[in-house]
Amino acid sequence: MLQRMSGVFIGALFGTIFVVANAHDPLNPAIGIALRVLAVLTFAGLLTLALRAGRRGQPAPDGPEAPQADWFRGKFAFVVGAEAVLLIGGNLALRAAGAPEQTAVAWIALIVGLHFIALMAVWKRRSIAVPGAALTALGATGLGMAATSAVAWVPFVSGVLSGVALLGGCAYAITHTYRSTARP
Repeated sequence: MLQRMSGVFIGALFGTIFVVANAHDPLNPAIGIALRVLAVLTFAGLLTLALRAGRRGQPAPDGPEAPQADWFRGKFAFVVGAEAVLLIGGNLALRAAGAPEQTAVAWIALIVGLHFIALMAVWKRRSIAVPGAALTALGATGLGMAATSAVAWVPFVSGVLSGVALLGGCAYAITHTYRSTARP
């Protein structure tokens, strides 16, 4: 369970970072602050629930969400390495092409979403397909918006909404794990 929860913690942390870093203009400042506070509180709540699940015991090893022997080697390392190359190379290419600075968050959301879809196959976890598809769609949408007069909204669409999708996916995973540790 520790390996799975570390992946969920990473997702929740990055979801929180997506919201905190991108909840700014053109949003009303009060809404931006509220979104940041809500993201941090959500992260704290998810962390608390995961720790409580860990104290309750291990989940049943049956079913499609059963623990894997080793989540963070082999194909995982390849997926993360490819993600890093695409993140850096893509952002450099966007800058060289003169793309607006807002495309950076859209590119990040797109590549992180695709990384989740690849990890779905590696880890055999259908549950990560939903946030993966959401981030991929939000990133692609933001890249499309960058060529329009709506470019100022790209951080909200590709950043804040991607953070919400990550936090939501992590909430699902942690809640599922917490319920599976319930004593009969």
